Amino acid sequence: MQSYILVLYYSKYGSTKQMAHLIANGVEAAGMPVKIRTVPQLATVVTEAQPSVPAEGELYCTLDDLAHCSGLALGSPTRFGNMASEMKYFWDQTTSLWLNGALHGKPACVFTASGSMHGGQESTLLTMLPPLFHHGMLILGLPNSIAALSNTKTGGTPYGASHVSGPRHDQELSQDEKILCEAMGKRLAEVALKLS
Repeated sequence: MQSYILVLYYSKYGSTKQMAHLIANGVEAAGMPVKIRTVPQLATVVTEAQPSVPAEGELYCTLDDLAHCSGLALGSPTRFGNMASEMKYFWDQTTSLWLNGALHGKPACVFTASGSMHGGQESTLLTMLPPLFHHGMLILGLPNSIAALSNTKTGGTPYGASHVSGPRHDQELSQDEKILCEAMGKRLAEVALKLS
């Protein structure tokens, strides 16, 4: 089976999806194949099952996609300082992978977007880490050797790439935020290649 980096995200307004694609660009720039996957939206009232394949956009992530990746970039919008329930629900279904150690020793990183500068970006990044630690993954951040991390006036932290989308979720990613996303993808792929 061919090695690849899995970029797994959930996005409500599109910012996290944009970040996922920039991270994928960085992965490909490092010479590694990438799979971009998402998770389904949760409904408050379930009247019928959602299709296993979305009508448009990225495919939904399967446990096989996750089990066979060589590295993972995990993204979720901020929900009061936590990852979105859609992403949490996905991780709650990964016990079988945890039991057989499918993700042990694989590199991973996290990314997020919020509506405001103080919307809980860093705590959201941190809340995405416990499942990765439990699965035995190796956590990567963004080193300060990337100049955009020091220059950014919007998103970007040592814990992972981030974006401030504004209260109406209409703010484009800044140049620094784009650089940080691509740098994170490249770093993830480079580490995965060294470990393989």
